Amino acid sequence: MSLPAPVRRRIEARYGPVRGAHPVGGGCVAPALRLELTDGPAFLKYAGRPAAGVFPAEARGLEALRRAAEEGLRVPAVLASFCPEAEGAAGEPGWILMEWIEPGERGPGCDERLGRGLAALHRTAEGRWGWEEDNFIGPLPQPNAVAPTWAEFWRDRRLEPQLRRARDAGHAPGGARDWERLLARLPDLLAPAAEDGPSLLHGDLWSGNALASFAGEPCLVDPAVFRGHREVDLAMAELFGGFSPRFHAAYHEAWPLLPGYREGRRPAYQLYYLLVHVNLFGAGYVAGTRAALHEALSAS
Repeated sequence: MSLPAPVRRRIEARYGPVRGAHPVGGGCVAPALRLELTDGPAFLKYAGRPAAGVFPAEARGLEALRRAAEEGLRVPAVLASFCPEAEGAAGEPGWILMEWIEPGERGPGCDERLGRGLAALHRTAEGRWGWEEDNFIGPLPQPNAVAPTWAEFWRDRRLEPQLRRARDAGHAPGGARDWERLLARLPDLLAPAAEDGPSLLHGDLWSGNALASFAGEPCLVDPAVFRGHREVDLAMAELFGGFSPRFHAAYHEAWPLLPGYREGRRPAYQLYYLLVHVNLFGAGYVAGTRAALHEALSAS
């Protein structure tokens, strides 16, 4: 993996010579490099044909999290981003360049700080359910137009678009009647969200997006931000594991969840991420999506 020449030229025009480019992890959707710049290392992701606006949208999401995060929860600073479509440079790679955070191990108290920091982050949102712009969940478009109620947002902006995409690809995860029943019951099932109100969400909180720095700080990366019910981040954190009981206990101590989360709301929220995985990776996730659908229906 090498640094594409157009990306090198644009970065060097702003930051001086690139003295080295080394492949690193963290590029599930796009290749990732550690760049050695005059002022120190930086982290780069780039893609030859990104969806229009994917990297600037990620940059704005990171900046929103960074502004809201309290001391003890770290979000990398964005140095620059580039969208070829917006710059009249069709054919060039898009990219995002950000602060390099030296990776480390989860030291004593890291998981607790992550739990408390996430709870504090969730208390910062102002505004309606949604976001100022559409963005992306991985490479897939994520619509964020505001909605008058949380149930309408979750139905119209999250479940239905991904369900249509899955069906169009021939990966129907459950019967049409079961989905109709769930979508009709969302207002009752998700009604407790009105008591909490909207939170600023990371939006894609699997364990690979919650890292530890060399100093042992919890760090959030690769967001898909929007204003939604805070339990969405927790449901995603529980879907594939990787978060310790200390993280969950610290969050619940800082801001206890309302009754009914595990019985019905958690699977309803996890359905979005499972549908995303169906649409990204195919039929291997259909059975798990169907099981979550039935779990949500059994509690609704």
